[in-house]
Amino acid sequence: MAKFKSGFVAIIGKTNVGKSTLINNLVGEKVAITVNKSQTTRTAIRAIVNRKNSQIIFIDTPGIHKPTTKLGETMLETSYGIAGDVDLILYIVDCSKKEITKGDRIILDKIKSINKKTILVLNKIDLIEKEEILKVIDMYKNEYNFEAIIPISALSNKWNETILDEIEKNLKEGPAYYDIDEYTDQTARQLVEEVIREKALKFLSEEVPHGIYIEVEKMKDRKTTKGEDIYDVEATIYCLRNSHKGIIIGKNGSMLKRIVTGARIELEKMLGMKINLKVWVKVKEDWQDKENIIKKFKFN
Repeated sequence: MAKFKSGFVAIIGKTNVGKSTLINNLVGEKVAITVNKSQTTRTAIRAIVNRKNSQIIFIDTPGIHKPTTKLGETMLETSYGIAGDVDLILYIVDCSKKEITKGDRIILDKIKSINKKTILVLNKIDLIEKEEILKVIDMYKNEYNFEAIIPISALSNKWNETILDEIEKNLKEGPAYYDIDEYTDQTARQLVEEVIREKALKFLSEEVPHGIYIEVEKMKDRKTTKGEDIYDVEATIYCLRNSHKGIIIGKNGSMLKRIVTGARIELEKMLGMKINLKVWVKVKEDWQDKENIIKKFKFN
C-alpha cells in the first residue's frame, strides 16, 4: 500500500505568467482571481488538492515585480519568504518570451541561493512553435537542476495530472493538514473581497484598478421571508483619488452596478446561497504606504 504524502508547494513567477489560472485549474475550484493585468494576486493564497495518496497545499504568491510602494515591498517579501519555507517550488515561466528575462533571472538566482527542489512549468506553449519550446527547455536545463520541466498552456487542464503526479513524487511522507473537503483556507470574507476586486480589475480602465483595495464591513447570514438562506454583505472599495472614485461609480452609478452585479453572481455560485451585496466607494489617499492597511496583505 502506498504511503500517504503531504507538503506545501509555492507557486512563484513574474506577474501575469498565469499562476492564478493554473492554481484554479489544479484545484478545480476558484481560489485565486484571474485577470489579464499584472499584480492581481496581493496575498499568498493557500489552495488544497486532495488525492488518493497525498494532500498538496499550494501557496499562490504575488507576482515578482519591482516594488514602488510599501504594499509592493510586502508582496515581494511574501513571495521570497514563502519560497524558502515550503517543501517544493513550482516555478512558472512565460515561455513565449523565448528568453530568460531580467525578472526571471532574479527569480532563478533566488532559487539557486536557497537551493530548493523546484519544478519548472513553461506556460503559454500555445503561443510559440514546438522547436522554440525545445530551445527554451534546453536554455533552462543549463541554469538549474530542476526536478522536472513541464511545458503547458494554463488555458487547458489537460496537464493537471502530469503536474500533480510530479509534485506528489517529490513530496515526503506526511499527514493531511486539512479536511478532505476543503480546497482553500481563505475565509468567506476574504473570498468576497477578492471577487469584488477581480470584477473591478476586469471592468475598470487601466489607471484605476491597482490603486484600490476592498474591505468587507459586514457579513451576516439570515433567512428570507421564503425561508431561504441569504448573506447580507456590506463592503467598501477604497481608491487613491477623487477622479478614480468617479470612474469606479460611473455615470449614474452604472460602473459600480456592473462591478457589484458581477461579484454577486459569482459569489452566489461560490458560496451556494443568495447574496445581498451593497458596496460603497471612498477615497483613502496613499493607502498603499500605510502600515495598518498593508499588514493585512502579509502572509501568516
